Amino acid sequence: MSFTSRIAYAAVPVTADPRAENVPGAPAALDWEATLAFRRHLWSLGFGVAEAMDTAQRGAGLDYAATRELIRRSAAEARSAGGQIVAGVGTDQLPPGPASLGDIRKAYAEQLEDVQQAGAAPVLMCSRHLAAAARGPEDYRQVYGELIERADGKVLLHWLGEAFDPALAGYWGTDETVEEIIAAHADRIDGIKMSLLDDAREVALRRRLPAGVRMYTGDDFNYPSLIKGDGSGHSDALLGVLATIAQPASLALRALDRGDVDEYDRILAPTVPLARHLFSAPTYYYKTGIVFLNWLAGHQDHFVMVGGLQSGRSPAHLAELIDLARAAGVLGETDRTAARIQAWKTTVGWNR
Repeated sequence: MSFTSRIAYAAVPVTADPRAENVPGAPAALDWEATLAFRRHLWSLGFGVAEAMDTAQRGAGLDYAATRELIRRSAAEARSAGGQIVAGVGTDQLPPGPASLGDIRKAYAEQLEDVQQAGAAPVLMCSRHLAAAARGPEDYRQVYGELIERADGKVLLHWLGEAFDPALAGYWGTDETVEEIIAAHADRIDGIKMSLLDDAREVALRRRLPAGVRMYTGDDFNYPSLIKGDGSGHSDALLGVLATIAQPASLALRALDRGDVDEYDRILAPTVPLARHLFSAPTYYYKTGIVFLNWLAGHQDHFVMVGGLQSGRSPAHLAELIDLARAAGVLGETDRTAARIQAWKTTVGWNR
């Protein structure tokens, strides 16, 4: 059952097929059953699924052919499970490098159609191509305005900061541009996901949003206070960290549903050091830690990632992640987990 006081989408990783190549530059090959099983797990805990976002390695090994199939399969699974699903719309089917605004519009429109045909609600993701091609705020207003009006229903906007993707530095041209886009299309926008790791900036924008437009926090450092809110409102959630802390986060959100704020705070407090380490610089590689913990927790049978991204974090980083995950209550003390930790330590020579 979904939560009653907040909307909470977990941005989810994918599980690679360990028998396939899945090396840098190779087409992504997924283990579909393990990938979909993890989504069923999240739905059973009350979360919605944010599919094919940066947590699923968009722009980091997941090519668009695999992305389209992932959205199609996940949306069908959501219908069977009665789960909520949104999915990312971008321009990553275009080749790397320069693209014209016309090509960017066509790419966005193609992905929007794919997501809507699959039956998921669209999340309009930031585009590296648009960041490079836009000459100023007017280009963003025109591209997003056309896309929003093309959609069959309401959309979510997605503001991903340069900590997550340096190619998106200076997105929108000015901060005011995104507010202008929201104001011009408020009746067609469900909300905006803000992933800048700047809680004060998020609260300030949240207070200025038109009535009926939600703020979805993507702040994996400050999510407890942003979701809890203040006297002027709260943020809903669309977070990558929820894929790792799903069990305690579900309990915390149920406590918030009951109005038990102290219990909410108590449960989430030990997850924050884990999240801050998981998303530490270079933040781009946070996906490696999420998949590593999913393997240790038993959600997949190996630590292999598409694009070879399992090499994105050092043994020292991952060893500390184990300790923080235990303290946060997201790793059970099972024989399987202990055996996998020991196998990993042996493989990487971590004997400290």
